[in-house]
Formats: sequence, C-alpha cells, structure tokens
Amino acid sequence: MMPLPPNRATSPKSHDVLVSLVRWFDAWAGVEDIRETDPQQVDWSRVVPFVVLHLMCLGVIWVGWSWTAVGTAAALYAARMFAITGFYHRFFSHRAFKTSRWCQLAFAILGASAVQRGPLWWAAHHRHHHRHSDQAADIHSPHQHGLLWSHMGWITSRPNFVTKRRLVPDLDLYPELRFLDRFDVAVPVALAVGLYALGAWLAIRAPHLGTSGAQLLIWGFFVSTVALFHGTNTINSLAHRFGSRRYETPDDSRNNPWLALLTFGEGWHNNHHHYPASARQGFYWWEIDLTYYGLVIMSWLGLIWDLKTVPTRVRRDETGSEVTA
Repeated sequence: MMPLPPNRATSPKSHDVLVSLVRWFDAWAGVEDIRETDPQQVDWSRVVPFVVLHLMCLGVIWVGWSWTAVGTAAALYAARMFAITGFYHRFFSHRAFKTSRWCQLAFAILGASAVQRGPLWWAAHHRHHHRHSDQAADIHSPHQHGLLWSHMGWITSRPNFVTKRRLVPDLDLYPELRFLDRFDVAVPVALAVGLYALGAWLAIRAPHLGTSGAQLLIWGFFVSTVALFHGTNTINSLAHRFGSRRYETPDDSRNNPWLALLTFGEGWHNNHHHYPASARQGFYWWEIDLTYYGLVIMSWLGLIWDLKTVPTRVRRDETGSEVTA
C-alpha cells in the first residue's frame, strides 16, 4: 500500500490531520508514515470518534429507557464480550482451538461490532503484550505507563494505531479478515443503523414495548459498547494491579474473580499468563469462566474442535500441589 503524499498546498501538519481523518474510514491509510518509535502522544484528530462514543451515552437523558432497550444493551454486551474473549482473544490471539473459515468470519464480524478495531490489530497487539508483559516494551502495562494509560490512553497514540501484521501472518492470509481490519468502522456503523431501524420499526409495530429508534440506538449501541470497552480493558489495567497470584509469572498478572465475572472469565489473568495456550482460563471448577462454557457448547455442536485445556502438570493450586479440577 502506497503512503499518502502530502499535498503541496498544505503543510505537513495539515496533511497529518487529513490522513488521521481518512483513517476514521480506512484504518490502513498512510500507516507507512507512522513509526513505532514516534512519541507516545495522543492523536487528537483520530481520537474524536472515541470521545463521541462516550458522549453519546448522555443521550439516555433524552431518550429515557425501557426494558426492551436495556435488554438489548445487555444482550449485545454478552454476545460481543463472548466474541472478543472467545475469538479475538482465545482463538485469533492464541489459537486455543480450531474452527471453520465461515465460523471464524462470523465471530470476527461480531467481534468487530464491539468497536475494538479489527481482528488482526487486536491479536497482534495482544501477542506483543505476551512477549513483553509488564516490561518497558509493553504498551499498556500499568506498571510502566500508569493505570489510566494502560486502561485506555494507549489506544489514542499514533504508533499503537498500526496493525502489526508481521505478528499475525496466520491471520493475514485471509482477505476477509484483512478487509474487516482495514475498514473496521463498517460493521459498527451497520450495527448502529440496524438498531435504529429496528427501534423505529418496533415503535410502530409494537408500541407497547416503549422503545424507539433513538432509544435503541443509544442503549443498544452506545451504552453497551462503552460498557464493553471498559469491561474488556480492565484486564489490561486492573488485572495487572489487583488480585491474587497463584503462579510466579515474569509479569504482575493477577487473578481477580470480580473481573472474571465482568469479562466472562478473562479475570483469571494470572492463570492465563501462566499457560496462555489454554482455551480455559478458570483452571478449577470454582473459577467461573463463562466464555469457556460457551466454547464447550460450540464444540458439542461441532462448530469448533480441538479445544486446548490445561495439562495437569502445569495446573497447580496455591500450595503448589497438582489437583484435578
């Protein structure tokens, strides 16, 4: 892909702003001009959609609420959290099971609707995190960069915007995944439009549900998406600061049961860093891992297979004894 040359009539700074705006729609535009060694500074023109996403949640003041809208928000939170944790994380990042190409695409689309960028970008950054966890090169370590930066500041930085395709050569083989990654705004926009249309239709066809296009859009898309974003990112920030450590991993990953409930099992983060290859992050029966339960059901249905679990030799309790979960 060729870099976008600066227009002779504009200054380099104006060109940078223009390219940042183009990246709202084409995430790969001009990425050749971005260096990983650039300062970790906020790209304000690129971060505008992120700010708007949060501000739109204030729309609840005007649209009110209904059980239909709140239920839609909760359902989309759950479905997209499963897509992020089960597929963006455990499948695309760690290859903890196998699936068909069509199932891979279906959950890549669902994951993309979470507004957490494309599957290649997400998996590449996560693989980088595991290579350098809590070291100087870890771009979202709370110990290296502070809690706020590790939670959400890091995604606003220009060097972190680039998809490190060299880290995901296995995913880069699929043109449909490359398309989702490059045009990562397409699926969220389609979801937002679909929710508004559904709400408007329900207002006419089922007025007893008490919803509308604007209400379903605000709750189903904006509120649900913002909650999902911050829920997911607690693993970057809080799960490296608060909780218990069963295993002496090189980083400061921790097990936190409250975060595990919020993120469908990701809160067993010390377990995960001890053995990242496992599709199961709650190593024992008392460690609730909703994503793993969902993956097991999918395996029963033949949608996925070869689920990797935790070998007994690497699974130990707090005393260091091997047990059977």
